[in-house]
Amino acid sequence: MDLSFSPEDLAFRDEVRRFIAENYTEEMRAMNAQSKNGYLDKEHMLQWQRALYRKGWAAPNWPAEYGGPGWTHAQRYVFETELAAAGTPLMSPMGLKMVGPVIMAFGTDAQKRQHLPAILASEVWWCQGYSEPGSGSDLASLQMKCEDKGDHFLLNGSKIWTTQAQWADWMFNLVRTTPSAKPQEGISFILVDMKTPGIKVESIVTLDLPVDGQQEINQVFYDDVKVPKDNLIGEADKGWTYAKYLLSFERGNSYAPGLKRALAKVRRLAGATDAAGARLIDDSAFAARLSALEIELSSMEFYELKLFSAMSTGQRLGAESSMLKCKGTEIQQAISEVALETVGYYAMPFIQDTWAKINEPRPGPDYAAPIAPYYFNLRKASIYAGSNEIQRNIMAKAVLGL
Repeated sequence: MDLSFSPEDLAFRDEVRRFIAENYTEEMRAMNAQSKNGYLDKEHMLQWQRALYRKGWAAPNWPAEYGGPGWTHAQRYVFETELAAAGTPLMSPMGLKMVGPVIMAFGTDAQKRQHLPAILASEVWWCQGYSEPGSGSDLASLQMKCEDKGDHFLLNGSKIWTTQAQWADWMFNLVRTTPSAKPQEGISFILVDMKTPGIKVESIVTLDLPVDGQQEINQVFYDDVKVPKDNLIGEADKGWTYAKYLLSFERGNSYAPGLKRALAKVRRLAGATDAAGARLIDDSAFAARLSALEIELSSMEFYELKLFSAMSTGQRLGAESSMLKCKGTEIQQAISEVALETVGYYAMPFIQDTWAKINEPRPGPDYAAPIAPYYFNLRKASIYAGSNEIQRNIMAKAVLGL
């Protein structure tokens, strides 16, 4: 295992830093400092993503033939580390990290020509239609009906927890095409234009009470929605295979760079002196919790580096992506808990729209406003992309043979 960076990697790191300094505007920085989930509104997310596109860096995981930068795994890790260290906005993963690779692997030439350039340039916004009421981690129990009507498919049902569906132009869906088949064998993967008649999007209010641009999740209803047959990915009833392929991208992300920045921020805030001249970091119990988290995070970082080193030799992630998802989200939640403790009672004044009130007086320091919403928002982290309990079942089966 080689964990060292070459001179070329270090020169690339400096290039990434220059790009961030030139394109990550003060307006975006101010908004991101008050974000509850790391995302900006659509306008500013597109501004950031299109800057990356113009540089040729919008899709680090895409092969060069489809417009990717052709980076090594070391360069990808350097890139992600520098973005996280600078606190740049999260990019919408639905198109670039999820459906894009599926279309590359299983789509027709016509589907690739239609969708991949628009995804790469952030001209089209995507959302994901997997979970349904009663079908979350048990995804194989989904019931959205997809009937073959000869010259088109007819969709009826609903999808839930659909991130940023209120902005989406297209949605990729898992639908049931053969109800009589075994659960995993009767599912298909289909692309849907969100302007199609019969689609209705309703927002879902969560614990962090998002409003306006920070509203995040939705339920999407389908009522006799006609979808062209050309929108089917691959073969009918093979959608489970394509879904598992997609989930390896959703779960196999690098967590350590972003978590290191979040934990460093907590340590910095805990080291500040309060009005009475005291510092939270001087509390031995709190300092011990913080140190334990840093040890866990350091271990995870080195494991990520080990995996990326293996991937550079052609190996693919298997159950390791489930392990990263479990450990990454658990550390993420633990950091949000110590962050909440760090700001103390300043977390109690609940400011719903932290962006709209950036320049207005508020109780306590500015950095305190998004901490409680951040904590509440991350309660879902161990559930989405397949709950951590399901991930442990996957690891038990794939690694231990149970």
